Amino acid sequence: MSGTVGDFLVERLYQWGVRRIFGYPGDGINGVFGALNRAGGKIQFIQARHEEMAAFMASAHAKFTGELGVCIATSGPGASHLLTGLYDARMDHQPVLAIVGQQARAALGGHYQQELDLVSMFKDVAGAFVQQASTPQQVRHLVDRAVRTAVGERRVTAVILPNDLQDLPYEDPPRAHGTVHSGVGYSKPKVVPFDADLQRAADVLNAGRKVAILVGAGALGASKEVAAVADQLGAGVAKALLGKGVLPDELPWVTGAIGLLGTEPSYKLMAECDTLLMIGSGFPYSEFLPKEGQARGVQIDLQPDMLSLRYPMEVNLVGDAAQTLQALLPLLHTRPDHSWRKKIEKWRASWDKTLSKRALVKADPINPQRVVHELSPRLPDLAIISSDSGSCANWYARDLMIREGMQCSLSGGLACMGAAVPYAIAAKFAHPTRPVIALVGDGAMQMNNLAELITVAKYWQQWESPTWICAVFNNEDLNQVTWEQRVMEGDPKFEASQSIPDVPYHLFAISIGLEGVYVEREEDVAPAWERALAADRPVLIEFKTDPNVAPLPPHLKLEQARKFATTLLKGDPDEAGVIVQTAKQVLSAVLPAKK
Repeated sequence: MSGTVGDFLVERLYQWGVRRIFGYPGDGINGVFGALNRAGGKIQFIQARHEEMAAFMASAHAKFTGELGVCIATSGPGASHLLTGLYDARMDHQPVLAIVGQQARAALGGHYQQELDLVSMFKDVAGAFVQQASTPQQVRHLVDRAVRTAVGERRVTAVILPNDLQDLPYEDPPRAHGTVHSGVGYSKPKVVPFDADLQRAADVLNAGRKVAILVGAGALGASKEVAAVADQLGAGVAKALLGKGVLPDELPWVTGAIGLLGTEPSYKLMAECDTLLMIGSGFPYSEFLPKEGQARGVQIDLQPDMLSLRYPMEVNLVGDAAQTLQALLPLLHTRPDHSWRKKIEKWRASWDKTLSKRALVKADPINPQRVVHELSPRLPDLAIISSDSGSCANWYARDLMIREGMQCSLSGGLACMGAAVPYAIAAKFAHPTRPVIALVGDGAMQMNNLAELITVAKYWQQWESPTWICAVFNNEDLNQVTWEQRVMEGDPKFEASQSIPDVPYHLFAISIGLEGVYVEREEDVAPAWERALAADRPVLIEFKTDPNVAPLPPHLKLEQARKFATTLLKGDPDEAGVIVQTAKQVLSAVLPAKK
């Protein structure tokens, strides 16, 4: 082809199916931006406010579409700003490609302005493939290999382009010794274990009388198969945070989230099962899984290094979740005894009542659980929900009831603040007709998400549907860490580190042309959601929530209770509110709700 190296790069990405790139410009990558401009919109460029946010958007694009996510940045600080978002993709096994500029080749090694050793810097986050181009003929195979590695291995990759190289005329590699001639194309393989291994797994599962299933992000494409296997085995299904969308919460044997942010029935499911089937999950907290030796285990995962890592499994199956379960299902026996399933459903029904009571407990001014409790029944069909890390993730995990066809995600393995708004932006670009809702703490809004509202203001009129909502939990506290200090460390709230300024988030939204809604009364929570869902433009709802509502774990250990008591004895600045709200939350499980 004719044109520059930058022109070739854009065309090659287009041939690979890339239609959208998230990023921020700079002189180290100007040659590629010029090519994007000349390409006449073949690939849409989305301008984020910050490179970290662009990388989060690329990660979210991969999560919500199953496609390659691509982000782009200039040299030096632009490149280094990408790292956090790229680590989010790496930790959650998402295919993302970073295109990064570099200083001119003749200047490298000369302590030049914005010259960083980018290959070394990206070597961990993009260790599957990171290369810096030195000649035009090299770019073809670098792009091809970076894309194929990212999508084939579900990894982060990076291609680094010196700025002078981007403007050189592109040349195909000559037919000569020392050259590489690559091509475009990748087809996902069928990955299923051998029949003998499937039979071993079936023997373990058939022998179980109390089967528990744990699903993660790797099971998102296997919803029907997971449900069929659960029904065949009479099992209950718990969901890791990244697997929240695998099965709808309306199923009475789905016990919900697991872990510190999890539910009581998920805790009981793991505590009493005799067999564990883990599907596509890297859930990290082994203390919430069965005790070692209590249950026989079978695990399914595409990545061998994730097998038998959290629990010593008897049978480890390397395979695609849907394909492996399809092959496994005919080998499973139907359960004649339904007592285990009925027990699970009883736990779940009781927990639903507890959740509702807790959400309706009075708080000062708003119970944060109620914010999500009122949203759940009002969620439109096919809604996409993102959550930030922090205490809002507790309410997302427990109180948000997902229905079939919905999607939801957050920063899982990295558990990074600041992902919810860029996730929601990427979701809306990927699915412009679907309603998108972000649940965000005020800490994350102040850290970097306020600025990304400007991105929403810049682009929202391009979306086919304007329904995009950012719900801010304004409690003037870095709340999750405050509670971790109390319960994990036995320390009172440290106001110097935990208290944050009260910011009028809704007024900022209004100032940039979005709709802003302020809610400080519990009776106004439901009407605020209804107003936002009917609005003709994106909406930010600012809920003034009570920081003293404890994100209670599903099971409070004696050591945690002791440290919490120690905290109060030491004198917590919010002691009175903490005692009152914690008592209300605990007692709500046994007392009628007061409205």
